[in-house]
Amino acid sequence: MATGPLEKIKSETRLVEKIGLVIPGYRGYRLREMRRDADKLVRSHLYRRLSQSRDDLKASFQRIVDVRLVDAYADMDRLVTRLDAVASQINYAPYGYAGYFDPVKIQEDDLDRIIDYDSKLVDQLNELDAKVKQFRTNVESGHFADVQKGVQEIRSTVDAIDRLMGERRRVMQGV
Repeated sequence: MATGPLEKIKSETRLVEKIGLVIPGYRGYRLREMRRDADKLVRSHLYRRLSQSRDDLKASFQRIVDVRLVDAYADMDRLVTRLDAVASQINYAPYGYAGYFDPVKIQEDDLDRIIDYDSKLVDQLNELDAKVKQFRTNVESGHFADVQKGVQEIRSTVDAIDRLMGERRRVMQGV
């Protein structure tokens, strides 16, 4: 049973591609391409979910503005901007491709490490989703006492996602 993105791509490989997997040399090339495709799928999914979290935060921000909770304006604005920047970073990050003339070649073990980072990113994103949904629920129901605490908790998770992306980027750069 396919559980991860790489396994899903492998299970959906066409018959002609499956035949090509047994040809010497082609198999390694194709498996690398499958890893790259899996990585791209994961990051596209992460970006969509981060965009949804950003939209939820914007809705919460609007509610905070509506009730004139002025003390939270700057922190909310910085948080939405930060989340948007991290989402863009994930959306436009390289996806495991190294061209023929690129100085840094991404090897198979590096692609596996990148997929591991993507798995950790999914875990962090699940945590972020839960915090943002709880924050939005609290704000929409008029519970404003812990707005600053909620913003700090969400910011902490966004920072963790950003750190993971930095580590992923170092693997991609061969550092």
